[in-house]
Amino acid sequence: MSSNEQTDRSDRLSVTHHTVDGVRVATLLGEIDHTTKDTLRDALLPGEGTAPRVVADLSGVSFMDSTGVNVFIFAHQHLSDLRGRLRIAAPQEAVLRVPALIGVDTVIPCHPTLEDALNA
Repeated sequence: MSSNEQTDRSDRLSVTHHTVDGVRVATLLGEIDHTTKDTLRDALLPGEGTAPRVVADLSGVSFMDSTGVNVFIFAHQHLSDLRGRLRIAAPQEAVLRVPALIGVDTVIPCHPTLEDALNA
């Protein structure tokens, strides 16, 4: 496991990145809505020279609206174009409700734990 820590701050969403076996893990804490969409997008999209494999750890996210779902769809499409992948890990039931209602959880794999998402 290698670590490359970066933290982005907005009013209601913070992101910490680290790398596990070539997979970039974005650990999110707070709320995802229209005011934090840019922070979420930046957290999910790979930077120059960064592996296009991303796991979004949502264990610390207490709220997500449809804006967040749209960012996840955009990131999934972008990473797929780069022959990468996006996985969602450990979403709270209330957070998973919106993607499940829309059916996004059938397109972007959602895993109950970070370990499960990393091993998928």
